[in-house]
Amino acid sequence: MKIAQFRYALLNTAFQVLSISKITRLIRKFSTCKGIIFTLHRVLPDKVAPFQPNAILQITPQFLEDTIIKARELGFDIVNLDEAQRRICSKQKEKPFVVFTFDDAYRDNLIYALPILQKHKCPFTLYVPTAFVDGKGELWWQLLEDIISKNDNIILDDGDIETKTTKQKQKAYDRLYWQMRKMPEPERIKLVQTLTKNHNIDLDNHCQNLIMNWQELEIFANEPLCTIGAHTVHHYELAKLSAVDVKKEIKLSADILEKKFGKRPKHFSYPIGAKSSAGANEYQIAKKLGFLTCVTTLPGGLYSEHETQLNHLPRISLNGLFQKKQYIKVFLTGAIFGR
Repeated sequence: MKIAQFRYALLNTAFQVLSISKITRLIRKFSTCKGIIFTLHRVLPDKVAPFQPNAILQITPQFLEDTIIKARELGFDIVNLDEAQRRICSKQKEKPFVVFTFDDAYRDNLIYALPILQKHKCPFTLYVPTAFVDGKGELWWQLLEDIISKNDNIILDDGDIETKTTKQKQKAYDRLYWQMRKMPEPERIKLVQTLTKNHNIDLDNHCQNLIMNWQELEIFANEPLCTIGAHTVHHYELAKLSAVDVKKEIKLSADILEKKFGKRPKHFSYPIGAKSSAGANEYQIAKKLGFLTCVTTLPGGLYSEHETQLNHLPRISLNGLFQKKQYIKVFLTGAIFGR
């Protein structure tokens, strides 16, 4: 926890320095970065609570709108992923571009994000894990936060964890979160089931309260600004699965979306998308399945060399802990985040 706090303090200082200097403008002017893909999850007007570890996945509607406006003010084209792929592969010098992508199909995307995206005629992509929309998915990271935030004691088969104070809650979350990230998926599922049983949580109801149903998702499928992308069926970390199961998770999600909406997804997002969640083997399987682009959550801008890396493109997260208007120009400087 102390390491994480130090890291975010250091990042915040870096953002402050970069935002008040002219260096971001100079970097954008001389960089060969062609564009940026932004990662977003939730869009909510709520203030961040003292204990809210998933706040990094949540931005306000105002910050979303400010980012769209600022991107255009700084000379970026906001494009869909088809156009982004074309520009990555183009040998011509073109205006820099931004792509807005949303993972997981949260209902708040419909309530708070869609009106802003429509108002500003902003193209975007929504990556959909189909089991979530069925109301049968496990948003285990949010479930873990919700259970810990509402209880002073977490009941586990191998002993209880006291979670009365904010510090205790954060420590418990960090412990269980990383335990789940390192577990094989069957063991993680079993631990989630233990937590829900011991704390009287209806797992399906938890999913249904957070994620759009198929009728709601159809609004996005019919929206010309929206590109529906695949995001597996169950949102498992693919690196933990066999090659057969990886292919099944990816292909079946595209099959389901094609059957529902009459159009096969051409774009894919790896669940969680970190180095430990997907790697060369998973990238190759996704490529063979014919997707035009596949995105990770590895940070970085987009360059000419990404023409040969379309199956594992980087993205820059619009982090909910850095929602200051002056920081937007930092987020829009792809070269800062690596290549």
